[in-house]
Amino acid sequence: MDHTQTATNNALFATLIDKDIAHIRRVMEPSLLGDLGGSILPPAYWRKRLNALLDAEHLTHAQLCAVDGLLLKLDRFDPAARLPEWKAMPLGAHESRQRRASV
Repeated sequence: MDHTQTATNNALFATLIDKDIAHIRRVMEPSLLGDLGGSILPPAYWRKRLNALLDAEHLTHAQLCAVDGLLLKLDRFDPAARLPEWKAMPLGAHESRQRRASV
């Protein structure tokens, strides 16, 4: 196997991923805000695109962080994807609150 060819292919693939992340970062929020008729592209579309990026092989740490940040931003536009408040609490937080109330 030619390692030079593999390295070149990996570099090209990483560049394509970077460009895709940059594109999504640039257009996702405006398309979700849309206009008076509502969003141009729904949150499900963007979630599918971002999950496809996560399924790609050999993402760098920076790319993973960028995709994660975009998913977090997307959660603000997609109430159905958000965790209920009680599930987002740290484990045991509700128990300590109940103990204080009963004391």
